[in-house]
Amino acid sequence: MGIGVRTGKVLALVLCAMFVSAVLGGCGSRDGVKDKRGVKEIKIGITVYDQYDTFVSELKDCFISYAKEKEAETGTAISVEISNAANSQTKQNDQVEAFIEEDYDIICVNLVDRTDPTVIIDKAQNADIPIIFFNRELVPEDLERWEKLYYVGAVTIEPGVLQGKIIVDAYNNGEIDKNGDGIIQYVMLEGEAGHQDAVMRTEYSVNTVTEAGIKVEKLAYAIANWNRAQAQTKMAQWLEEYGNQIEAVFANNDDMALGAADALKNSGWEGELPFIVGIDGTDVGLEAIKANTLKGTVYNDKEGQAKGMLELAYSLGTGETPAVQMEGGKYIRLPHEIVTISNIEEFAK
Repeated sequence: MGIGVRTGKVLALVLCAMFVSAVLGGCGSRDGVKDKRGVKEIKIGITVYDQYDTFVSELKDCFISYAKEKEAETGTAISVEISNAANSQTKQNDQVEAFIEEDYDIICVNLVDRTDPTVIIDKAQNADIPIIFFNRELVPEDLERWEKLYYVGAVTIEPGVLQGKIIVDAYNNGEIDKNGDGIIQYVMLEGEAGHQDAVMRTEYSVNTVTEAGIKVEKLAYAIANWNRAQAQTKMAQWLEEYGNQIEAVFANNDDMALGAADALKNSGWEGELPFIVGIDGTDVGLEAIKANTLKGTVYNDKEGQAKGMLELAYSLGTGETPAVQMEGGKYIRLPHEIVTISNIEEFAK
């Protein structure tokens, strides 16, 4: 997937030959390279854990759009190549190595396994190529291993807290407790076993409800790996077991929330739907809120993250001062926002 001028291995060799006598600013520099028109070019390699993850896919599209805008604004050619790791850390390690061999200026990594970035970090450090990790946050100790490692994402505990607030407000407005027992009977769809975001979203969403003085009863819990189809299967099983006892569905992302809604639709459910809430504010999730299929979501600012990542990559490629605010010179974090039917039009544009 190219944006602007793309340079392959043959062109890179030609450029090296052209500039070998000068060396300065030549092929292999981490400040970008010159294309044959004399316009500075930045090569950005991106590897995502799963290209079929809806939020990651939308973030990727935003990044490409911003790269085109930046290219037009600055006259700097920006070349972007995106690879899908397909949930394999080994495959992702190989993709990073390929970007290094092809002399990319910056590599952006959506980690498959947030606890296992060692190979990627070592390869990048040896080649002196900056790494921007995004969306799936590695542990702080790993990010501190080298000065040219960065992270772009959101505040980890925030989506769980805000999802819980959606439930609290709905309960206080009489929208959830169908059987009138003063207890929310719920099921939980968690994103991924051991994944920090999933664990935090699960924990803080329920804790926020109980800390508001509301009693809850967990009917069922399952890992659905951020996946709509897997969530639909789990929800279908729970409907057979618990039926209309289910008053609320907590889902760690919109895709799983929509999977729960799919199961309800296929079951021929009659009457009031359980109160289903997701996280991420994907396009399809926002449409489901407009249709009253989902009751709420927590908007994860994909536009802000994509723009922050692009601006950071551009500054690293050109040597300019980053045009984005960074925490400790390492982190770019964007806030979340609650979305319900009351404010959906602000986000559905």
